[in-house]
Amino acid sequence: MQTLYDTRNENLEDALLESLSPAEPWSMIERFTSLVRESSSEDERTAFNYIAERLSALGVPHTMHMPELFLSVPVRASLVVGGKSYRAKTPAFSISTPAEGISGECVRIEGFAAGRSADFFDFTPLSDVDCTGKIVVVDGFGGPPPVWYFQNQGAKGCIFINPGVDIHWGICTTIWGAPDLDTYQRQPTIPVVSINRPDGNELLAQMENGTVQATLHSLLKEGWFECPCLVAEIKGNVEPERFVLAHGHVDSWDVGIGDNAVGDATLLELARIFHNNRDQLSRSLRVAWWSGHSTGRYGASTWYADAFGLDLARNCIAQMNIDSPGCRQATEYRGVTVMSEAYDFAARSVNDSTGAGFTGERPHQAGDYSFNNIGISSLFMLLSSMPLERIAELGYYSVGGCGANIAWHTENDTLEIADKDNLMRDLRVYATSLQRLLNNPLHPYDFRKLTAEFKDTLDTYSAAAGSDADFTPAYDALAELDAALTDLYDAAAGLADGAVGDAGVRAYNDALLALARELVLINFTRQGRFRNEPAMRVPPLPDLAPALDLADADHHMRRVTRTHLLRGVNRVAWAFETSADNVRAALEKI
Repeated sequence: MQTLYDTRNENLEDALLESLSPAEPWSMIERFTSLVRESSSEDERTAFNYIAERLSALGVPHTMHMPELFLSVPVRASLVVGGKSYRAKTPAFSISTPAEGISGECVRIEGFAAGRSADFFDFTPLSDVDCTGKIVVVDGFGGPPPVWYFQNQGAKGCIFINPGVDIHWGICTTIWGAPDLDTYQRQPTIPVVSINRPDGNELLAQMENGTVQATLHSLLKEGWFECPCLVAEIKGNVEPERFVLAHGHVDSWDVGIGDNAVGDATLLELARIFHNNRDQLSRSLRVAWWSGHSTGRYGASTWYADAFGLDLARNCIAQMNIDSPGCRQATEYRGVTVMSEAYDFAARSVNDSTGAGFTGERPHQAGDYSFNNIGISSLFMLLSSMPLERIAELGYYSVGGCGANIAWHTENDTLEIADKDNLMRDLRVYATSLQRLLNNPLHPYDFRKLTAEFKDTLDTYSAAAGSDADFTPAYDALAELDAALTDLYDAAAGLADGAVGDAGVRAYNDALLALARELVLINFTRQGRFRNEPAMRVPPLPDLAPALDLADADHHMRRVTRTHLLRGVNRVAWAFETSADNVRAALEKI
């Protein structure tokens, strides 16, 4: 009997893997070495036109959208201390300073490092330094949470000291995609610059010897810009309305080969091989290339989620983000982004296609994961990575792409960061995963893994809340959902040898998509369906996460938190109840 993860079309899968070739993707990567693909720029338009021309030559149907995106593009920056000017970069969405700059006394924030790690989008202040009217000096990267925090603490500006000799570009707004009436007021209002570690050490040495005044200069190009958004569609033959969305960003910092020319080339090769085998596809494949990733906080992917939200909600089976595959020395699949219900499927796809091991982790509020607010099961973002031993041997620090190469978001992200053999290996993973999602009769999601995670999350929050919150309704509803899921997966045994389009198979798959629409939503959003979360860490079951803050809450905030948790328990319990009802309704059709 087939399992949820086995291939049901071995001949097609073998043919797809055998047809993979470096010719098309490597030609594209080499072309992109001469294109600085800044969003809204001529080079970016040239890159999109190149992809569209190759799709046309390959016969792949595609559409070039031209949405208006809200961008903030860094132009130049500097830091002046004691008459000496230091090289600096300003992140996207820092403010532009007046010509004379913005000056103030520097204050060191001890005990905190804004690392580019799994918690980059989280922030726990570890210092009570008064930064009102001062320029804070912080170790690490200038991401959204620390800039938001220091701005709200009254800081006049921020200086981030990057870990190495290079300075990394970045983005510091918490607004995801284009601002709306609920989010526009969160745009940063202070200047932010980053400097390298040697210059940072010099600045810190001066601060140890007395008060230091600094002047920040930054200039950015900000506003609404028309940008390309390219989407190819390869129609399936049995359920053409149902589709998998595979996607990645074209825009880059400098030529950005490891982030993300390699991903763009991967998408083109996937489009080629699946189009060539389109007569054997049961469901449809959409392949999308985005603009505004780096200077629009995932602008085009968010626009697509908005403009095609109802279609995505009705018909998207999965979204697969492709960012920084096939990079130099990236030989392991560890800490790969994947939602719990898709974990076993992702691990099996990696092992079957490469023979490698696999470890995954909860998706972060990062990348082009702009579809959580629709409730879509998701897998992958960054894929292969350099072994930890090699990272330590090279003295590298943690970065957010390029297979762990520290050329990420710097001028050094050039052709040598790409690795042809690693790219071809990663392409096998993507092709295998997509073939099974498109052709296997049953969608490969085990929501029992997610409900087990929910049980552990509820236990953690309930223990923290104690008598301040009653989690019983959520526990009871979760138990009902678990019972319904047991019946659903028992029924799957009788469907595994069926065919795409069979009534029972369709009812089963509809139930899984309905589960995702409810359970992904409550696990990754506070704002609700079709509303964007801030670019900050979203904890599991975020409506209930404030239970962890009760121990340190004063009289007033304890009661505020109790009210919040009561509403949160209602939301979570209702999602569990709704999911159980959907499963039971599906069982009547199987």
